[in-house]
Amino acid sequence: MAGNTLTTQEYISHHLTNLTFGKLPEGYQRHSADGHQELLLADQWTMAHSAQEAADMGFMAVHVDTMFWSIILGVIFCWSFGRVAKNVTSGVPTGFQNFVEMIVDFIDENVKGIFHHTNAMIAPLGLTIFVWIFLQNLMDLVPVDWIPWLAQQMGVHYMRVVPSTDVNATLGMSLGVFILILYYSIKQKGLGGFAAELAFQPLPKWALPFNLFLEVVGLIAKPISLALRLFGNMYAGEMVFIIISLLPFYLQWTLSVPWAIFHILVITLQAFIFCILTVVYLAMAYDHH
Repeated sequence: MAGNTLTTQEYISHHLTNLTFGKLPEGYQRHSADGHQELLLADQWTMAHSAQEAADMGFMAVHVDTMFWSIILGVIFCWSFGRVAKNVTSGVPTGFQNFVEMIVDFIDENVKGIFHHTNAMIAPLGLTIFVWIFLQNLMDLVPVDWIPWLAQQMGVHYMRVVPSTDVNATLGMSLGVFILILYYSIKQKGLGGFAAELAFQPLPKWALPFNLFLEVVGLIAKPISLALRLFGNMYAGEMVFIIISLLPFYLQWTLSVPWAIFHILVITLQAFIFCILTVVYLAMAYDHH
């Protein structure tokens, strides 16, 4: 797509920039692609026209492409699995029903092997996390220029199609898991019991400051490691595909096909790891020390 008109650095930067909506402050100097400059006379909520504008929008900016593809893939998951559940048959099942049942059984068996408590939400949560993240990761196999080129034809400057390559998305999912960890820890042990677990384990009670420091760090590290592991692996995979797309055409297919085949393992494994660690952390929230 842009490789014919952009330098290598500009091409990579373009593919790594999210479609961002946010607020530019009064007095901000905007620069368009054709060199036109505009001085904002008031605060303005708008789409960013460059990576610098996206950065200047600050914390409250929204990555529209990440939100769009996350929601679309979530809807596809809910619709397709819901349709199978609604039309399930005990006779000769369709191929897709067999596929869905295989995934459900696989996640259910893994959850039962890890989570030994009673909570009807854990298995569906694990299934949702696994399939949703897998679908997000799967978008990495779409050739890197196809959807951004189509978006440009519709006047959209940027379009990243892999939500899990956006650290905001992976942190959002991991923070959701973290909230559940805190909720079930307090629900099962009480606020005092949870606080005592942080303060008095595993060292003797006189070592309360050390216990508290170690346990709080370990607790906070759970969502951070969940988010960064998924983000790091998927971002690296995206970078490899972008670099391959800069090579001559005959080398692109020579390298991209084996990398895509290997990447299928990566995207599946990362979805599975996020799912299983979520179940493990929730099981630990239930366990009494």
